[in-house]
Amino acid sequence: MISDILKKHIDQIKEGGFIVFIKKLKTIFYLLMQSPIYLLSFPLIIIIRLIRPWLLIRWHGLASSRIGHIAINSELYSCKREAKIDQPSQAHIDIFFLKDKYVCNKQLVKMLRRDLMILPAFLLVPLFYINRFFNLFIKGGFHHEININLNIDRDIHNIMDKFDPHISFTEQEKLRGKKILYEFGIPKNAKFVCLVVRDSAYLDRYKDRTLKDFSYHNYRDGNVDNFLLAAEELANRGYYVFRMGVKVKKPLNSSNPKIIDYANSKLRSDFMDIYLCAHCTFSITTACGIDAVITVFRKPIAFIQVPFGHMQVQCKNDLLMTKHHFDKKNNKNLTISEIFSSNVALSFFSKEYEENNVELKENTPKEIRELAIEMEERVSGNWKETEKDLLLQKKFWEIFERNMKNLNFQNYKNPELIRSMYPMYCVKKRAKFSASFLRNNKDWIQ
Repeated sequence: MISDILKKHIDQIKEGGFIVFIKKLKTIFYLLMQSPIYLLSFPLIIIIRLIRPWLLIRWHGLASSRIGHIAINSELYSCKREAKIDQPSQAHIDIFFLKDKYVCNKQLVKMLRRDLMILPAFLLVPLFYINRFFNLFIKGGFHHEININLNIDRDIHNIMDKFDPHISFTEQEKLRGKKILYEFGIPKNAKFVCLVVRDSAYLDRYKDRTLKDFSYHNYRDGNVDNFLLAAEELANRGYYVFRMGVKVKKPLNSSNPKIIDYANSKLRSDFMDIYLCAHCTFSITTACGIDAVITVFRKPIAFIQVPFGHMQVQCKNDLLMTKHHFDKKNNKNLTISEIFSSNVALSFFSKEYEENNVELKENTPKEIRELAIEMEERVSGNWKETEKDLLLQKKFWEIFERNMKNLNFQNYKNPELIRSMYPMYCVKKRAKFSASFLRNNKDWIQ
């Protein structure tokens, strides 16, 4: 066992070179520095366990390297805390720590500290592991861990609508945000939309640091050029459009002054990432982590999402669409039921689509433009829904839910992961599927 671990680290150093070697030395040094804290944690854990009948002290690590997890998991925790769901009946104190070395967005963490008690990881991590060690001999340690399932990032209790966001801006931050909007040339009280088109550039920057290949996520990617027609349409309707992103593969090329390639702007910052998400009228996205921040601030989202069965269905103001699933073997687009029977409805790996002879084809610029129009008109109250639209919507959800209920976990390579996520698929379906997509793809609804 020890020889295998040593071999693993040696192989990583050979592959990563001097930079990886230095990083591993830093890790060893950090662990040595932590030794006294681990020793002090033994008596502290004993005291914490002894006082549990009178005061329960709990902790949990926040996934600080991924903005989607840290944003939505913390907000759902705060909503459940306020709704008194899954809360201890006795007096208790909940403490959090950032479990990752890298912090995805410092502004978000700064705001979370106003709502949650977040202590330094070097103090909490030893407590976490020593408590787990004690569990080998004395049960009861899991009472001290806050039950937050990172695999369930949905509002399964439908409670977010009952509460305001638990993070907010200070008056000084609000003034700062307005000032930067002015620098972008945005008039006071002007409406704007956040455009989020995922590509592999964001995760690719971690390759050298983690030696991990993130290409399994590439099935989620989108071509930002396909969204230009939608952005132009929104600009014509009076909106400014901010193309979001920390690191992107290519620019959004437009001469329209209302279309702003914020991802490549010198004014892009952690602060403005959060400020724009909090103040946009709505967002159009191919589904990635920053969407969680938009959800936290209760802003409507138009999703183009895969996996198909993993769509965000719980928010009543959201609008949904998916990519075309093309059967390469039979040379045709798959219907709803065929997507499920082809075992790709909950495929989270690019390779699974390839192995099942399914190609994900991006939506056309026209389809995306129609999605944008529908979203804008729904948000502004100008959308006119016909009886045919209602019937198509009803038919879609009946077929979708029937297939979800009949889903066979074992047809997937990660059945236990999907099984652990299944509670969030049973949430009440409140979002709308794109009426324009359903109108133009009636043969797909079967």
